[in-house]
Amino acid sequence: MNENIKAHILAIIATFLIAGSFIVSKKLSGIIDPISLTLLRFVFASIVLAPIIFIKQKYRSKVLQTFKRALVISLFYSLYFIGLFKALEYTTALNTGTLFTLVPLLTAFFAIFVFKQKITIFQFFIYLVGIVGTCIVVFKGNLQLFLNLTLNYGDIIFLFAIISMALYSISAKHFYKEGDEVLVLTFMTLIGGVIWMSLALAVLDIPLQWEKINGNLFLYMCYLAIGATLFTVYLNQKATVVLGPKKIMAYIYINPAAIALLMVLFYSQSASLWIILGILISSSATLILLYKS
Repeated sequence: MNENIKAHILAIIATFLIAGSFIVSKKLSGIIDPISLTLLRFVFASIVLAPIIFIKQKYRSKVLQTFKRALVISLFYSLYFIGLFKALEYTTALNTGTLFTLVPLLTAFFAIFVFKQKITIFQFFIYLVGIVGTCIVVFKGNLQLFLNLTLNYGDIIFLFAIISMALYSISAKHFYKEGDEVLVLTFMTLIGGVIWMSLALAVLDIPLQWEKINGNLFLYMCYLAIGATLFTVYLNQKATVVLGPKKIMAYIYINPAAIALLMVLFYSQSASLWIILGILISSSATLILLYKS
């Protein structure tokens, strides 16, 4: 199978795993501090992957040489989560969901400077179409909600968070070197995440409270750690090396479609015509960006 096709398949799988994390995260929200929860995700995922890395000599030998680069990649990844959680203390999920639609455009902007890629007027227009389509889903077709949107202190914090997310994708491509083992880079990125989130926990004086994650909550945690963290970091890293960050971030616009499909399959939840329209628009934007980028 063509390497590009494989990379697109990996990106689609990652998109659906991330979509599932939005649903599962709701089950865990309010149990413990979100930063502590994210640290647990990184720790859990690292422990699961560690035996594979340290048993095989070809992986083990690349750990130290990958560490510094992975630490930078994980810094941007961790800053996104820290910014998101801090922002939600002052703003709403609706506002963050809207602002998150800027990530593909920001990624394309940074790619101009790092990879010397260009954004055509047509591509810029399609990015705007993707933003509009996703906003229709976020606001459920309610124009008044959109018109009432105003930026607050939390939104400013989240703007820095989404810049970090764009830089995470850029750095995943930029710091990959010929001969790197993607599995090792994934593992060291998770270890870096553990380091950065631990520092955030210490600076913000947040208690762990991991003992509260038990019973069914532990199963949800397993999904977040293995499915939505370990697998997605690996899949996105592998796909980004082949496709580049612009195309990977374009998949953000089909997140609403992925979430809606999962809600239909697992919760028999229907979607309004406005939401379906928004999904069609945002998904079309993704397809065009993938074809034209």
